[in-house]
Amino acid sequence: MFNYENLKKILFLFNPERAHNIAESSLKFLGKCRILRNYYEKKNFIVNKALEQELFGRTFLNPVGLAAGFDKNATMIKSMKSLGFGFTEIGTVTPMPQDGNPKPRMFRYPEQKSVQNAMGFNNLGAHQALKNLKKLYPFYIPIGVNIGKNKTTPEEYALNDYKVLIKKLEAYSDYIIINISSPNTPNLRDLQNEKFIKELFTMAKELTTKPIFLKIAPDMEVNQAIDLCKTAVESGAAGIIATNTTIDYSLIENCKDFGGLSGAVLSEKSALLFKEIAKELYGKTILISVGGIFTGKQAYERVKNGASLVQLYSSLIFEGPSLARKINEEILELLKADGYDNISEAIGANLR
Repeated sequence: MFNYENLKKILFLFNPERAHNIAESSLKFLGKCRILRNYYEKKNFIVNKALEQELFGRTFLNPVGLAAGFDKNATMIKSMKSLGFGFTEIGTVTPMPQDGNPKPRMFRYPEQKSVQNAMGFNNLGAHQALKNLKKLYPFYIPIGVNIGKNKTTPEEYALNDYKVLIKKLEAYSDYIIINISSPNTPNLRDLQNEKFIKELFTMAKELTTKPIFLKIAPDMEVNQAIDLCKTAVESGAAGIIATNTTIDYSLIENCKDFGGLSGAVLSEKSALLFKEIAKELYGKTILISVGGIFTGKQAYERVKNGASLVQLYSSLIFEGPSLARKINEEILELLKADGYDNISEAIGANLR
């Protein structure tokens, strides 16, 4: 019988990036094998009306999605339902292909159930992502496309990179995510300012009617983060995704002094910032919470704090491919215990 704890011992013998490549190859194969795909869909994909919700014209059959960074080039979408996800996010995609930062650039901390990555938007570029998306869009579950500027693009020309990406990819996505919060592209976080955000979303509104989200870093001061998010929403953003990885290296003793930390050590920091943002923006926009979610209880708390959806990535590495199913099952139990018939009733319950 399949046992992830045993498989994990083998995967952890490889360096993290090599293990990721093995996982990608396996999921590509799964996507091509209908018999296996159907088997794991029946095993992992929870179908229950209590988890369904309509958001920006799409049906989300459950609130648990894959965060950006795992499927950089839209090569694993067909296997996402088999992992139990209600939606998926590809990228980060840049206009031109780029190799990313020098290796080694990914590190795991098993005792802390955390990962540190300094990948640097390594991807095959917008043209290849578009080719892959065209093969299957529209898909059974919603697809988000996370976009970022190329490393070599000067800050003063960054707006054009996002313009190119939106025009190229918007027709083959259900929503678009503006990534200016990764710590792994030099000066990218400098774009987290109200002037650039206003220009960016004003431009984006003229290019597409698709929902566009802003993804923010967890390392800003609370008031700064709130002001930035409010500016984005006032300028046309459909919602906020909080948060990206952190550069608070005090969270893990003797970790690297570059890249972003994710996983369990990010959980408290991400949850606290999300809660503060939600106090200001719940009911005014769609909020998605990501960062250190390992259990249904954690996911449900983010929902009650205002999240319509939650996302996972690093926790998959430590908990395995049945994690989305387990989280959805636990959310169903918690909804029932609280007397809710549908997850929409629980969203923002702590803020009402």
